[in-house]
Amino acid sequence: KPSTLMYHVTKRIFYDRTRGHVGIDIDSCVFCGVCAGKCPTGAINVDKSSKSWDIERLKCIQCGCCAEVCPKRCLSMENAYTAPSEGDVKDVFSCTSTR
Repeated sequence: KPSTLMYHVTKRIFYDRTRGHVGIDIDSCVFCGVCAGKCPTGAINVDKSSKSWDIERLKCIQCGCCAEVCPKRCLSMENAYTAPSEGDVKDVFSCTSTR
């Protein structure tokens, strides 16, 4: 029997400690920029004036430093991977609530 999984036939099991990608609860974010300062690759950018947060997925090394230092705990390490893509991918999140 092969040791690999048949991709579309058998779904991959993600374990509890899998570090797939950084997730954010943007409505809880205060845009302090601590995560961007701690990111070793500079993948995160925070703009307090426009209340936006973005991450360049191909620069991110899934180390989890940003989630560890977030004072509001709005960042987390999701245990699933992002969808495959070509070229540079920048996910931009903007705050929808008015504070």
